[in-house]
Amino acid sequence: MAVFTPVTLDDLRPWMAQFSLGNALTIRGIASGIENSNFFITTDSGEFVLTIFENLSFEQLPFYLRLMRHLADRGVLVPAPIANVDGELVVALHGKPAAIVSKLDGASQMTPKPVHCAEVGAMLARMHLAAQDFDIRQPNLRSLDWWNATTPLVLPFLSDDNQHLLRAEMHYQETFASTAIYHALPNGPIHADLFRNNVMFDGERLTGFFDFYFAGCDTWIFDVAVTVNDWCIDVETGALDLARVNALLDAYHAVRPFTSEEHIAWQPMLRAAALRFWLSRLYDYHLPRDAEMLTPHDPGHFERILRLRESQDAPSLPANVLTN
Repeated sequence: MAVFTPVTLDDLRPWMAQFSLGNALTIRGIASGIENSNFFITTDSGEFVLTIFENLSFEQLPFYLRLMRHLADRGVLVPAPIANVDGELVVALHGKPAAIVSKLDGASQMTPKPVHCAEVGAMLARMHLAAQDFDIRQPNLRSLDWWNATTPLVLPFLSDDNQHLLRAEMHYQETFASTAIYHALPNGPIHADLFRNNVMFDGERLTGFFDFYFAGCDTWIFDVAVTVNDWCIDVETGALDLARVNALLDAYHAVRPFTSEEHIAWQPMLRAAALRFWLSRLYDYHLPRDAEMLTPHDPGHFERILRLRESQDAPSLPANVLTN
């Protein structure tokens, strides 16, 4: 989250008249993240989050907002989108699509322990199951097609060694994506960006997942891999912390058992999750957009993680697998 499109209180007050939330009292930009313009706003009705979408279109956004509403209605802890008086969840602000959602309680847990990882794993499994009957299908827009489009854009900025790493991993992932094992993986709507700063806790109690604007339909095991690669690592080295890995995987498996195909795909998906975020960080670092309060993330973090996932065996998924 960042601020590409500034919004003042004078801008906000007349725009808020279309929502049944009372008067806008304060607005404050949110500095973290790099995709959309985000603000905390206070109204007569309480605190909310305003997002102006810098890349997603009016046509794409119903998937994300209706998915959040679908999950909230099924007991998954996510922000609830707020409709305007005409029932619209997406409304133009400064000529761009914008939305308001409820603000979650708690704070991000940036130094998680196994107990936090277990909470995340269980809620992630519940989220996957709850979204099975969601009636809009939209692909993960940061999956293989995007990797193929982005790779030639970032290659000129890389050392020879990193060019080789990127080309080799792309070949590996394209080959795996063509296999029968890959096509048998359980799939559906996923969060696709469930990092520590996208989950809220009150002590050891998880209070919600948020920032669903990278969500899309993809394999569930990829979503698990993205989550493990952030929640269950030593941040300095990228090495997996087995106590946290096992806590997250065991809790997920207790809600939605892993399949035999997911066991085979586990290491390729850990590599795919590292590749996806290495690529996006390379793109944001070398081809940045202008924004207030924007600090691109270090691409080297996910380069290290990718090299580790390539060179070391993945920790095992929990036993007692199911077959499709």
